[in-house]
Amino acid sequence: MSTGEHELDRMDIRILELLQQDGRIPNTKLAEAVSLSPTAVLARVQRLTRENYILGYEARLNPRKLKAGLLVFVEVLLDRTTPNVFEEFKLAVQDRQEIMECHMVAGGFDYLLKTRHDNMEAYRDFAGRVLWQLPGVRETRTYAVMEEVKSSMALDLTHAW
Repeated sequence: MSTGEHELDRMDIRILELLQQDGRIPNTKLAEAVSLSPTAVLARVQRLTRENYILGYEARLNPRKLKAGLLVFVEVLLDRTTPNVFEEFKLAVQDRQEIMECHMVAGGFDYLLKTRHDNMEAYRDFAGRVLWQLPGVRETRTYAVMEEVKSSMALDLTHAW
């Protein structure tokens, strides 16, 4: 924990759980759910945000309705594992909207990408035009998702305090 952060208590965890379920819950309903005054809840939410427990709020969009129904994971192996190659690769993926997530991983490859596309033709176009042109890419392995069994951003908070 960095300087200035408070220890989380049960009330903080409950507030985080409720906000994770519904980021648009009105402050008055949130206060009612945790049995605190709206002023006290607002102060806690502001502190949790200031201390980066809450990183922001966003709407969850339906990818199928927005021409992004094909989910593809891609393993990326770089040709060299030097700091400048890693840095160039990291900078290049930042500008690509199709790349939703990029994770440096340990194991048989260097990065795991989560990408979304309209269909397989759109993915093939992305692979040829963008993916294989990224700095340092030597090899890729593609995994097109046939069915999304579970998709959640919710964190397990049972051991957070």
